[in-house]
Amino acid sequence: MQRRSFKENTPLNQRLTEQAERLRKEAQGTPPGVMRDQLIRQARQAETASHMQEWLSSPGLQPPR
Repeated sequence: MQRRSFKENTPLNQRLTEQAERLRKEAQGTPPGVMRDQLIRQARQAETASHMQEWLSSPGLQPPR
Protein backbone atom coordinates (compact mmCIF):
# COMPACT_ATOMS: atom_id res chain seq x y z
CA MET A 1 0.00 0.00 0.00
CA GLN A 2 1.35 3.43 -0.96
CA ARG A 3 1.08 6.48 1.21
CA ARG A 4 -0.15 9.65 -0.34
CA SER A 5 2.35 12.46 -0.30
CA PHE A 6 1.46 16.12 -0.41
CA LYS A 7 3.26 19.42 0.01
CA GLU A 8 2.07 21.82 2.69
CA ASN A 9 1.70 25.37 1.41
CA THR A 10 1.77 27.05 4.79
CA PRO A 11 4.70 26.83 7.22
CA LEU A 12 4.31 24.67 10.31
CA ASN A 13 4.76 27.65 12.60
CA GLN A 14 1.84 29.47 10.97
CA ARG A 15 -0.42 26.40 11.08
CA LEU A 16 0.30 25.90 14.78
CA THR A 17 -0.45 29.55 15.54
CA GLU A 18 -3.72 29.37 13.60
CA GLN A 19 -4.68 26.17 15.41
CA ALA A 20 -4.01 27.79 18.79
CA GLU A 21 -6.17 30.78 17.86
CA ARG A 22 -8.99 28.52 16.66
CA LEU A 23 -8.87 26.43 19.85
CA ARG A 24 -8.91 29.51 22.11
CA LYS A 25 -11.89 30.92 20.20
CA GLU A 26 -13.70 27.59 20.51
CA ALA A 27 -12.92 27.50 24.26
CA GLN A 28 -14.48 30.94 24.73
CA GLY A 29 -17.80 29.63 23.45
CA THR A 30 -17.66 26.52 25.63
CA PRO A 31 -19.10 26.50 29.16
CA PRO A 32 -16.59 26.01 32.00
CA GLY A 33 -15.68 22.39 32.54
CA VAL A 34 -13.50 19.57 31.32
CA MET A 35 -14.04 20.23 27.60
CA ARG A 36 -13.08 23.90 27.93
CA ASP A 37 -9.97 22.98 29.94
CA GLN A 38 -8.95 20.50 27.24
CA LEU A 39 -9.34 23.11 24.50
CA ILE A 40 -7.25 25.63 26.44
CA ARG A 41 -4.59 22.99 27.11
CA GLN A 42 -4.44 22.08 23.41
CA ALA A 43 -4.14 25.77 22.49
CA ARG A 44 -1.21 26.17 24.91
CA GLN A 45 0.46 23.07 23.47
CA ALA A 46 0.09 24.42 19.93
CA GLU A 47 1.57 27.77 21.01
CA THR A 48 4.49 26.02 22.71
CA ALA A 49 5.11 23.91 19.62
CA SER A 50 5.03 27.05 17.49
CA HIS A 51 7.64 28.73 19.71
CA MET A 52 9.82 25.60 19.65
CA GLN A 53 9.58 25.40 15.85
CA GLU A 54 10.56 29.08 15.64
CA TRP A 55 13.54 28.49 17.92
CA LEU A 56 14.67 25.35 16.07
CA SER A 57 14.56 27.05 12.69
CA SER A 58 16.29 30.24 13.87
CA PRO A 59 19.62 31.06 12.20
CA GLY A 60 21.24 31.64 15.61
CA LEU A 61 20.92 27.97 16.56
CA GLN A 62 24.29 26.29 16.05
CA PRO A 63 24.78 22.56 15.48
CA PRO A 64 26.76 20.70 18.17
CA ARG A 65 30.51 20.41 17.57
